[in-house]
Amino acid sequence: MKVLLLKEAHDDGGQDPYIRELGSHGLEATLIPVLSFEFLSLPTFAEKLSHPEGYGGLIFTSPRAVEAVKLSLEPDGKSEVWKKSLREKWNAKPVYVVGNATASLVSKLGLDAEGASSGNAERLAEWICSGEPPALPLLFPCGALKGEALPRMLRDKGIPMESIVVYQKVPHPGIQRNLDSYYSEQGIPASITFFSPSGLTYSLGHIRELSGSSIDRIKFAAIGPTTARALAAQGLPVSCTADSPTPRALAAGIRTALQPHSC
Repeated sequence: MKVLLLKEAHDDGGQDPYIRELGSHGLEATLIPVLSFEFLSLPTFAEKLSHPEGYGGLIFTSPRAVEAVKLSLEPDGKSEVWKKSLREKWNAKPVYVVGNATASLVSKLGLDAEGASSGNAERLAEWICSGEPPALPLLFPCGALKGEALPRMLRDKGIPMESIVVYQKVPHPGIQRNLDSYYSEQGIPASITFFSPSGLTYSLGHIRELSGSSIDRIKFAAIGPTTARALAAQGLPVSCTADSPTPRALAAGIRTALQPHSC
């Protein structure tokens, strides 16, 4: 069966782990990027990173936020300062992350991540709230369309947090062309997985047009609860939501959804 994944390509240039995992279950997966990213406020972010004494720790809920750290440290030899002193100072504080992909990138910065198994921002907020509250604010680099669950939950528990928008999502310029090509060559997929509400927004109109009345045959999957809610808000049935944002969890959910009489 053919399944379509609407997500950006794997960063290291190798085979995407979602495609590999789905293939091991006999599913022919194709990846089409629907988002591009623009980075914002990097000098301001770099200034904040240079003062770890002012913060109680870091929060990363996406790989792009971690990438913003690397980009902000590139000018003026800041990366050397990071390696010599800043990295150690930040490592003395908790670094909270969502998901294994984000944790892997954090480790490449030389930081020790915790909370990766939480799976989504709400569960990470619960993880943070279960520990000793920090006296200083947690620094939270995020996207322009960040969810409000984590900030609200921390605020309700009196945990100080300072957010800074370091990237924004924009439509990938090749969405329509790539979807047209996929549908003309592969036909209508058995399942389509959305990896973010933004990706859903930018691609759903094209998918509805290309699928026509056959859209009712497609099993729609979401990488997490926020994306699942966005799908439901568009009036689409959510056939599965991955238990965690990992290839194994998504493959298990899609495999179950594609079984006859699944719901």
